[in-house]
Amino acid sequence: MLTTEFVQLILLFGSGSIFFILVVVGIILKVTTTPFPHIVRHKEEQTFLDSATNENEKFPSLEDQPSLELSVIVPAFDEEKRLPIMLDECLEYLEARLKSNKNFSYEVIIVSDGSRDKTVEVAQKYSAKYGSSKVRVLALVQNRGKGGAVRMGMLSARGKFLLFADADGATKFEDYAKLEQSMAKLSGGSFDTDAISIGSRAHLEQEATASRTFFRTLLMHGFHFLVWTFAVKKIRDTQCGFKLLSRCSARKVFGVMHVERWAFDVELLFIAQAYNIPIEEIAVRWTEIEGSKLTPFWSWLQMGRDLIFIWFRYAIGAWQLRKEHVN
Repeated sequence: MLTTEFVQLILLFGSGSIFFILVVVGIILKVTTTPFPHIVRHKEEQTFLDSATNENEKFPSLEDQPSLELSVIVPAFDEEKRLPIMLDECLEYLEARLKSNKNFSYEVIIVSDGSRDKTVEVAQKYSAKYGSSKVRVLALVQNRGKGGAVRMGMLSARGKFLLFADADGATKFEDYAKLEQSMAKLSGGSFDTDAISIGSRAHLEQEATASRTFFRTLLMHGFHFLVWTFAVKKIRDTQCGFKLLSRCSARKVFGVMHVERWAFDVELLFIAQAYNIPIEEIAVRWTEIEGSKLTPFWSWLQMGRDLIFIWFRYAIGAWQLRKEHVN
């Protein structure tokens, strides 16, 4: 009898303590967190080098009207070795599209995320080769994280539709055509209509699981469970770095997104779902490339923590959405 009462007392005390801690953490977050992100852009990040004149020119704004069809944002941190392979494939495809369709136009914005190697120099060579109207380099003063780099590229883009693609070239760039078809279906071809088409590796999961260790498979499923529980329920692969947004959707999502590191994809899709933006998941070809900056255990642990805090901050109103965009 005494044992039962003691257990009940412990459970009561424990649940009370957890509730108290959550209330305290919630109050601290509410007081110390701004509801909308404060996006800092250094003076050096506002311009790009025009390869023709060797002068610095000001980047346009995402709030401007678009002046070309497609902007490709490539976040790159210490990618001097892998970036050329990706850019060669990307630009070969885009140039072929340009030759076959005179109404097509594009730009590639390479965002060096505070790189310590020769990423900027490598990127500038492509700008010199193709011209600054097609290839621009945005060199961030300091490392922000992949999400921060993608956001800064998006804010500088001219396209009706905006794609971000990883610098490692893991996704075949030709599969952009699949996302483009999906986008046309969702948006009717209008950049002023909300729509997001995202590349997905979910169809490769069984094959990938067979080649992974048990521990990495356990971590992967744990992460997917947290994503489903706290953030996004209808998307099987939130982390594939191949996502296409209409300009209208990019303005809405990147204007309120807080997370700048690995879990930014989840917050992006969380916001999109909260705004009832149509999202379609498209199977793409994907190959694991050596040199990943992700360390499975610690990166997934950090993303898991960020997932819980994304949910918690929005739940208590520490982070907020623009009411005019919520349907």
